[in-house]
Amino acid sequence: MVPDQRIHEHPAASAEWLRAARAARSLSIATLVWLGIESTLGLAAGFAAHSLALIGWGLSSFVEAAASLIVVWRFTGARTLSLSAERTARRAVAVSCWLLAPYLVLHVVYDLDAGQRSAPSVLGILVTTFSLISMPALGIAKRRLGARLASAATSGEGAQNLICAAMAAGVLASLWLNTLGWWWVDPAVAVALAGVAVREGGRAWRGHGCCH
Repeated sequence: MVPDQRIHEHPAASAEWLRAARAARSLSIATLVWLGIESTLGLAAGFAAHSLALIGWGLSSFVEAAASLIVVWRFTGARTLSLSAERTARRAVAVSCWLLAPYLVLHVVYDLDAGQRSAPSVLGILVTTFSLISMPALGIAKRRLGARLASAATSGEGAQNLICAAMAAGVLASLWLNTLGWWWVDPAVAVALAGVAVREGGRAWRGHGCCH
């Protein structure tokens, strides 16, 4: 198929669609920069405080980064107008969601067996608070772009950003409740996040990019 025919048959025929595609790619690149900082600080705080939820949240930044890289790949070069690239990207985003769940569950089992308890972390509180504020804006913007682009991959990445915000809220709650002696909240949050990751991975794989 010649390039002109390919563009004509693709929903990306309009200049507006192409601008939205460039915006999706730019947002994903910006997200990658922040996630590099977030994951480093989150993991440092999590290991220092031995917080399962905080460590899991820090690791989820790598999963989100993978989704962002996939979207950048999806909207770069000739792939921008490729329906097969969208399908590949959508499934790759789904797999990136599934990567987090096994680690979280195994880490919970290990730490409960070892009798480990997490401690409050000022750094953890600061970095999760920033994500709680910033990630919803990114997630909503990407979901809207995903709808405009008919791109489940973009919507799936936005869903992961919204999950990150929800995870940040859960981590903040668990860190605070740990000061009251409610140590069990931390592993409970980690297990809940594993379930959310599995669910959102399934939705992305089937092409349902929205996160409720």
